[in-house]
Amino acid sequence: MKELSLNVLDITENSVKAGATLTEISILENSDTLTMIVKDDGCGMSDEILKTVENPFYTTRTTRKVGLGIPLLKMAAEMTGGSVKIVSSTAPDNHGTTVTAVFYKNHLDFTPLGNIKETVVTLIQGHPDTDFLFVHQTPSGEVKLDTRELRVVLEGVPLDTYEVIVWISEYLNEQYELL
Repeated sequence: MKELSLNVLDITENSVKAGATLTEISILENSDTLTMIVKDDGCGMSDEILKTVENPFYTTRTTRKVGLGIPLLKMAAEMTGGSVKIVSSTAPDNHGTTVTAVFYKNHLDFTPLGNIKETVVTLIQGHPDTDFLFVHQTPSGEVKLDTRELRVVLEGVPLDTYEVIVWISEYLNEQYELL
């Protein structure tokens, strides 16, 4: 993928399909690394499935015979000297999946983050009944958006309402301008 934000989109879409009610997206940057963490409270993956997710010829989709999301993410991370770790549980009281990818930013093969703001807006607009916690920490500050907080303020107004989506987009733009 040309941007890491597209990997975030792909992984988060899988979280929603796994029945997640909350997906946490964290981008943690320092001068040397970018760490991307997508954590959900979905149904989780069995050990058998977890062993196969890095195989491009394994997918749970019925529309095609390959699943390239995780293999491409792993390749992008490893090309910079980084890594990908996936932890998942199907336990009734502690289920969900966490995907952590570490990239070395100074490496020639580092894939740019891309437009993470639009990725977050797209996820909220496409899945207004799912909650998202987005945090992007950089050496110069932090951007944070929690849809659970928005729901309290909006008092029942759907998150995919045009005016709400515009506000979310403008809010994220303002937060990034402050960095």
